[in-house]
Amino acid sequence: MTKIALIVGTTLGGTEYVADDMAAQLTELGHETAVFLDPQLDEITTYSLWILVCSTHGAGDLPENIQPFFKQIMLFQPDLSKVKFAVCAIGDSSYDTFCQGPEKLVELFTQAGSSQCVDKIQIDVQHTPVPEEPALAWLSQWQDTI
Repeated sequence: MTKIALIVGTTLGGTEYVADDMAAQLTELGHETAVFLDPQLDEITTYSLWILVCSTHGAGDLPENIQPFFKQIMLFQPDLSKVKFAVCAIGDSSYDTFCQGPEKLVELFTQAGSSQCVDKIQIDVQHTPVPEEPALAWLSQWQDTI
């Protein structure tokens, strides 16, 4: 089975719940999962699939907890060609920068050679107060291809 890192970018903790539920679903299928709130590049490069579960903070920024990880990738420019990734972006459509924070990491992942394995999902908390439900449905659509 696959080693899957769930990388969490969160301001108030809501995206952590989504990542925990996704990890539980993937673990039931026999995958090895780990949820990272403070991801370190040297820890997660052994995982072949990264699922970024991330909100947007402020004016389209990454949440504070994941900014050091962003800086590590910028500084070290690792070769991520053996890593696939998926994105679950969570935001509030009443903001002009709806779900734009995770795009900063997507750009870095792609520049480092990683490729996106499935279309991202953007969950709008204005219309979906329980983001775990659409996130798990999205995961169910493609989890058998892992």
